[in-house]
Amino acid sequence: MASKNSNTVQKVVMGLLALWSIISIIVIVVWSTSPDMKGSAKCRAELREATEKLEGAKVVFDKDRRALEEKAVEAWKEQDRLKADILLLLGRLNATNVTLDECRLKNVVLVENVTALQDDVRLLQQREANLTEQLGLQKEHIEALQQNLTQAFHQTESCFSLKTAAESQMSAAQSQTKSCESKQQYLEKQLQKCKASESEARKVNQAGSTASSSPNSAAAPLAGIPALTLLLCAALHLIT
Repeated sequence: MASKNSNTVQKVVMGLLALWSIISIIVIVVWSTSPDMKGSAKCRAELREATEKLEGAKVVFDKDRRALEEKAVEAWKEQDRLKADILLLLGRLNATNVTLDECRLKNVVLVENVTALQDDVRLLQQREANLTEQLGLQKEHIEALQQNLTQAFHQTESCFSLKTAAESQMSAAQSQTKSCESKQQYLEKQLQKCKASESEARKVNQAGSTASSSPNSAAAPLAGIPALTLLLCAALHLIT
């Protein structure tokens, strides 16, 4: 843009200088070809003046041209520098755009990760609630088990007490059983004696019934012996 402006200014200035030179030449020619209007000396003087002005205009034109050329060179250098700066800025802009795209991708990944983490947090909170509920149920179950254990412990103690009492009763029953067995053996012996006495009494009765010549006073005492033996045996049967 700066190079185009400098070129345009240079062309405009050169065009103006060329137009002024042409006009000056035309004026000189006109004045030189018009003797009726001016004298020759005056014309030469004017021609000399015009020539001097033309030389001065050429010098000024050369100075302006050199200045414009220097400005154009500086403008080209500035343009090259600006181009280099623009290329550098474009490179930085491209790098920034690449970095921005990477940041956008990272941001998308981070958003997805945050969403996944939020889902994980919700799941963990749900699991924590479930575990808390299960822990409460397990505490209740443990309390019930402790209660059952206490009851079982008391029942066990009661069973041991009952066992001890049963063992004591069994020992007493065994002692009573031995005592009863000894009594039974004693009664059996007495029963055997009673049976033997009964058989002897029957034999004596049979012998008394066959002896018709024996007196009545002797038979009466002998007849009471079998009755007494029978009563004794009956009492022994009832005891056993």
